[in-house]
Amino acid sequence: MLRNNTEIPELIDPLGEVLHLLRLTGTLYSRADLTAPWAIDLPAFQDCMMFHVVTAGQCWLFVDDEEPRLLQQGSLALVPHGNGHSIRRSPDDKPVPLFDIPVEQISNRYEIMNYGGGGELTQLTCGVVRFDHVAGKQLMELLPRVLQINSWSNDEGNWLQSTLRFIAHEARTLQPGGETVITHLADILIIQAIRSWINSAPEAKQGWLAALRDSHVGQALALIHREPEKNWTVASLAKAVGMSRSGFSARFTNLLGESVMRYLTHWRMQLAHQQLQQTTDSLSILADRTGYQSEAAFCRAFKRVFGVSPGSIRHTDAT
Repeated sequence: MLRNNTEIPELIDPLGEVLHLLRLTGTLYSRADLTAPWAIDLPAFQDCMMFHVVTAGQCWLFVDDEEPRLLQQGSLALVPHGNGHSIRRSPDDKPVPLFDIPVEQISNRYEIMNYGGGGELTQLTCGVVRFDHVAGKQLMELLPRVLQINSWSNDEGNWLQSTLRFIAHEARTLQPGGETVITHLADILIIQAIRSWINSAPEAKQGWLAALRDSHVGQALALIHREPEKNWTVASLAKAVGMSRSGFSARFTNLLGESVMRYLTHWRMQLAHQQLQQTTDSLSILADRTGYQSEAAFCRAFKRVFGVSPGSIRHTDAT
């Protein structure tokens, strides 16, 4: 309870703060009632994540260069990098292109598919989502080609089923704010799966994710992420996290494989690149927002990172 102090406390968990920054856009959900035999070929969706939750029956997931995966009732599979793939009732079924299969459009965000040969039923809830924050995109790059969760605790399993029912209900009724509710539910669904992977996968215990967990470097990363416009130096960040300049610099480079200032520059430029795509803000505003005292300095830094001027990025996107 907040008493005389009306300020909301800042998050103190850098990894949790990154998860907090995840936001989904461009979401589309589908409930599929599929009767054997059936198989569906899904195209690649650039910069998107696709997910499938099996709510009844079972199916197989095929992703190039990966072993086929059996998805049983309650399984959740994420295909984080937008790779084309297929889902099939049995491995030998021949896939039909997704867009050749008719669907019932319930809303702009939700559709129902009834397809198959009339045999045993498999029910799926599927989605295509995009993360719109730099933190989300960086996290996505670290995920495996397929992230599969087959078993949940009883509490998690019950929560998963109720969340899917709630998504379906909101999509059908189209009440005011329904699309916002659906998007936040999908945030939670996917973040829970990613969190399970972070807690269990050996590869999640190194690199950027390990640095976020580090008691000193993690706090420095959180400061950079919160205030990229601030005039950070190695010395000021070291002081903020209670380390010597040399010790902090060595620890940062050892965990992340790059220097503090290189990371800061790249983070700022990723933010700028995103804002060039999503806003019409002037280059001088973007320069100020990313910690540069002049538009010229900002443009030079941007070109060093991306090889092109910021103006050309905006022009390309506009066309």
